[in-house]
Parts: sequence; structure tokens; C-alpha cells
Amino acid sequence: MWQDKWLPIVLITLLGLLQYRLWFGKNSIPDYLSREQEVKVQAQQNANLAQRNALLNADITDLKVGLEAIEERARNELGLIKHGETFYRILPPETK
Repeated sequence: MWQDKWLPIVLITLLGLLQYRLWFGKNSIPDYLSREQEVKVQAQQNANLAQRNALLNADITDLKVGLEAIEERARNELGLIKHGETFYRILPPETK
């Protein structure tokens, strides 16, 4: 009689151990779900950085190709003017 019951007991025990590993062990379902969320966050960050890189590449190409972009940057960021030009600075009126 005992010999007939040992196989189901062993199988149920193995099933319980496998279920424990599935839900609580290393690389379990909760670990998978948290990693999946981390991957989504990282993919969003990568997309943002790719967009920024594309804008920077366009800016670099523009600076390499045309002098207008270099001149525009020099005027806006550095306040440079060409020889013979007169610089006018218009200030908004002060409000009291």
C-alpha cells in the first residue's frame, strides 16, 4: 500500500518546489515583471537620447555646410558683429 502512494507524493513535492521557484526564486515572475518595467523606462530614455542626438547631428551638419549657421551663432551667443556694422541694442520699456 505504501508503495502505491510514494509516486504521487514525490510528484506533488516536485510540483511544489517548482512553483516556489517560479514565484519566489531567482528570475521569478515578479523579477521578470520588474525587469520588464525597467526595460520600458530605459527604452524611453534611449528614444529621448536618440532624438537629441539627431538634433545635434543636424546642427553639426548645418555648421559644417553653411557659414550662415556659424554667423548666426556668433551673433546670438557671442554678440559679434561684422566689420563696418553698427550694433543697436533695443531694451523693452520698464514697467512700474
